[in-house]
Amino acid sequence: MGRFVRVSAAPDALPAMSAPAHPARLGWLDALRGIGAMAVVAEHLLPWFLPDLRPYWFSLGVYGILVFFLVSGYIIPASLERHGDVRAFWVGRFFRLYPLYLSVIVAMLALAWWVPVREAVPRDGSAVAAHATMLLDVVSVGGVADTMWTLSYEMVFYLLVTALFLVGWHGRSAALSMGFAAGAVLVGLAVPGAMLVGGWPVYVSTVVFVAGLACVVSGRLRTTAGCALGLMAMVLLVVSGRVPWLGVAVLAVMFAGTAIHRWERGQGPLWPVAVTAALVGVSPLWAIASGWWWVQADVWLTTIALAAATFAGGMALRGRRVPRVLTWLGLISYSLYLVHHPLLKYFVEISGDLRQRDLPYQLLMAVPALAAVVGLSALTYRYVEKPMQDLGRRLSHRRAGGLQSQGDLGVARQNPCHHRVLGQEEGQVPDGVRDHVGQVDTAG
Repeated sequence: MGRFVRVSAAPDALPAMSAPAHPARLGWLDALRGIGAMAVVAEHLLPWFLPDLRPYWFSLGVYGILVFFLVSGYIIPASLERHGDVRAFWVGRFFRLYPLYLSVIVAMLALAWWVPVREAVPRDGSAVAAHATMLLDVVSVGGVADTMWTLSYEMVFYLLVTALFLVGWHGRSAALSMGFAAGAVLVGLAVPGAMLVGGWPVYVSTVVFVAGLACVVSGRLRTTAGCALGLMAMVLLVVSGRVPWLGVAVLAVMFAGTAIHRWERGQGPLWPVAVTAALVGVSPLWAIASGWWWVQADVWLTTIALAAATFAGGMALRGRRVPRVLTWLGLISYSLYLVHHPLLKYFVEISGDLRQRDLPYQLLMAVPALAAVVGLSALTYRYVEKPMQDLGRRLSHRRAGGLQSQGDLGVARQNPCHHRVLGQEEGQVPDGVRDHVGQVDTAG
């Protein structure tokens, strides 16, 4: 796939209720993750196995990652506000994201003698540094696995949400969504691409990232460090991001998800979400950095409309039980997202080029390939993701049980309502859903 065609690839509060929450109440989020993950899998499987079945009137991959980003925006700030503790939030993020991420990197490097690492990955220390922070796409470094680029925007969102929470601006989701959407239009008109590239932006951002998170987690100069990280993330997004307008548009989509959550709680209006959608819809149409098939007006607008309709449909059905297969796919969605592309590469290396073969043979090969993707993803969830999530949860609970710093207690006192966010109802949420509260949705 081309340098930017890979975009088609691809981690606040629920209403207060007096009665216990129905298990399906959050199951719809897992179902959306399952739909998004399988859309991204299909985006990569179809060109290699069933090219004649690939749709071009919308982008399966962009559709999937937009669904992921909406879900992340909807639930990530809720996770932070629920804890009222940025340390617990980041401990949970680390154990949620890094174990599988590092496992995939190690596996791909170990098999590089067979399938070489893609050329977009620099052969120097900048690749190590960029992978360590996950800020790959916003420092213009290719990921070992093609789909890792979306994790950059999840990380930027986490850094921004942390900064906003620490200064008490986390409730301004609607204004933020419209601001980033307008910013996407302006950046598209003015910025042709990454203006700062090379090793030094990667190394500087890595030092700031590590030092800043150390302060945030330890509690020393927490607010200052959090604001510095948020500012760094925004600067990188615009001046060194691979496709600057796209990065800003992604943040608009994520904050739109947060704004929807606040509207659901009666904490804000819904009309800013419509404004955000309209601005994101036009953001690539006159952008300097554009021209790929997935940002043509008809394809881009149709994809956005389908993603919005999917999310709205999930919300409309959130009081009902959803099919178990979708919630299960949502449960393993992070594994699906990271594992599928490398595994498909290895499969094609064995099967050979299938694009010119007859359709029955292509179908015959696509079925075991898909089964291998789902099966391995289930295994990596069971033996890598879940144990590490459980460990992170235990560490976070130990902290909350007796080691909470005075700074954290201050935040909690200032935001007493945050403990109601997925709080008293959380015990009614099935384990599979609770595992995903605040998870990455990458999407894509």
